[in-house]
Amino acid sequence: MKIGIIIHSQSGNTRLVALKLQEKLSTLGHNVTIEPIEPIGDAHPGVKNLQLKTYPEIAKYEGLIFAAPVWAFNISPVLTAYLSQLSTLKDKKITAFVTMGFPFPWMGGNRAIAMLKKICRTKGATIAATAIICRSGNYQKAITNMKEIFSEVY
Repeated sequence: MKIGIIIHSQSGNTRLVALKLQEKLSTLGHNVTIEPIEPIGDAHPGVKNLQLKTYPEIAKYEGLIFAAPVWAFNISPVLTAYLSQLSTLKDKKITAFVTMGFPFPWMGGNRAIAMLKKICRTKGATIAATAIICRSGNYQKAITNMKEIFSEVY
């Protein structure tokens, strides 16, 4: 399956997790590409009218994985801006993960995932699986669990 991992990663942590997921899915025979989205200028929580340098094209992918950091207890505004410009996600197999520094998912991760699910529903899709990767806590175990769960989806 051709899978696109659409990521926003400012510190590099989300990208690192995406690389580990790419490696796992590739060993299962999937063609996996990481597609970064980057803002023009500064991006910060609460930013309005965010413009993007890159808009990865999703038509070529059967599966999509959306990934971004949690900022101010919400999904990164960069990923939100990207998703808002998509017309549809219908007929795509979708999973998503968020990364965060706080040790517990209720400290922003749950809300960020809920927002991602809501946005995807408005675009005609349902997210098949999600993961919250807390950097403080059992980081490696969370990544391993995510790789196993997402491998079952694709």
